[in-house]
Amino acid sequence: MTEPSIDMSTTTSRAAQFESFGGPDALSVREVRVPQAGSGQIRVRVTAAGLNPMDWFMTSDAETAARFGLTLPCGFGTDYAGIVDQIGDGVTGFAVDERVFGGAMSRAVADHVIVDVTGTIAAGGEALHTPDGVDDRTAATLTIAGRTAAAALAVVAPGPGDTVLIGGAGGGVGVFAVQLARLAGTRVIGTGSSTSADALRALGAEPVTYGDGLVERVRALAPAGVTAALDLHGTDTAQAARELGVPDERITTIATAVDGITPANGANAPQNALEEIAGHVAADRLRVPITATFPIDQIRAAAELQSGRHVHGKVVIDL
Repeated sequence: MTEPSIDMSTTTSRAAQFESFGGPDALSVREVRVPQAGSGQIRVRVTAAGLNPMDWFMTSDAETAARFGLTLPCGFGTDYAGIVDQIGDGVTGFAVDERVFGGAMSRAVADHVIVDVTGTIAAGGEALHTPDGVDDRTAATLTIAGRTAAAALAVVAPGPGDTVLIGGAGGGVGVFAVQLARLAGTRVIGTGSSTSADALRALGAEPVTYGDGLVERVRALAPAGVTAALDLHGTDTAQAARELGVPDERITTIATAVDGITPANGANAPQNALEEIAGHVAADRLRVPITATFPIDQIRAAAELQSGRHVHGKVVIDL
């Protein structure tokens, strides 16, 4: 991916925004004033922004948006990668022209994003240095999905000798969870559609079709039993794991709460999980399948594809 040149003379830039909360049809690309970095902040010229299911969920209606502290006009997207092009007073550890990636909640699909260097995704944004060997498109997919996968695996702690069942293994979080589990020496059985089998095998998972009869199909694949489970889509995999004899403490979910089962949240991922994931990518131990890329002026089409919940891999916006 060719890195864009930075034109410091511009006074306006593009941003995907909602004037009213809703589905992809409510999104538009608007000209906004170029933001300026304040004290303790950096400005990033965004080159790529990765989409996640949480992006459209948070902005789907006013009530949900309010739960996340979002108000109109509201941006879109959280994961970003780009180049530092302005440094605020008091900032250390970053320099102009350095490559960075991270998260800025519902602000990432824009030419520029302001990040507090001591902030969090939800409060001020965050920035990490992009390792050599990780291109910007890939870096823009790591933050939310990578942290969520790491948090889910931390709940069940799979290792050598374990067989883990991962529901939604081909999705944005699943591609990380499968590979991280395999790096831990774990056998992985991943659920997906019949058309996703080859993609799951390429990640290191043994594919099994979701839906009615899942328990019987898993038993046939793993007659010695399943020892842990991650449900990355809903509750079907969690319920199947219970039927397979997996104890609740070794089951986790990310999208739906189930009584007795500890949910996983990317905000609770192990410290340095994201840096470790980026390191795996740089060392070619982990790959991120990118299903589709779109220019920012096709943000509605990209959001529609992402919100369909049938994407195998990641969707990225090029800026």
